[in-house]
Amino acid sequence: MAHPPLMQGFKPFGIPRKLLQSVTLLFEEYEAMRLLDYKGMTQEQAAVVMNVSRPTLTRIYEKARQTIAQAMVEGKMINIEGGNVQFDKEWFRCRRCFRLIGGLENHHRCDNCDFPDSDELIPVQTDQK
Repeated sequence: MAHPPLMQGFKPFGIPRKLLQSVTLLFEEYEAMRLLDYKGMTQEQAAVVMNVSRPTLTRIYEKARQTIAQAMVEGKMINIEGGNVQFDKEWFRCRRCFRLIGGLENHHRCDNCDFPDSDELIPVQTDQK
C-alpha cells in the first residue's frame, strides 16, 4: 500500500462524534475494497498487488464488507487504522486539519494550525489490531 487513506474514517451524518460508537476498518481491509470496488481489479490482480493469496484477499474483503455493513445498519462511525500493511514511507497527519503528509521532509506548517511544529504531526500507525 503506497499511502494511508486520505480520510481517517467516516461518521453518520448529523450525529456528533462523541455520541457515536465506532467500528474499525483495518488498512488492509480498506485497500482490498479500494482495489476491488474502486479500481475494478479482479481478486487475482488485487491479491498480487497486496502480496497475499487470493483466498486471503477474499477473507480480508469479506471482513471489510461486514464492518461497513455493520456501521451503516447500526449507525456507527468507521475508523480506518491499524492492521498489517507497509507504506512506501513514513506518513503523518496534522492534529488540527488531519491533512495527510508523506514524510517529514514534505511537511510545511499548515496556515490555519496553531500547534507548535513539534506537536503538529501524528504518525500514522499500522501495527494496531
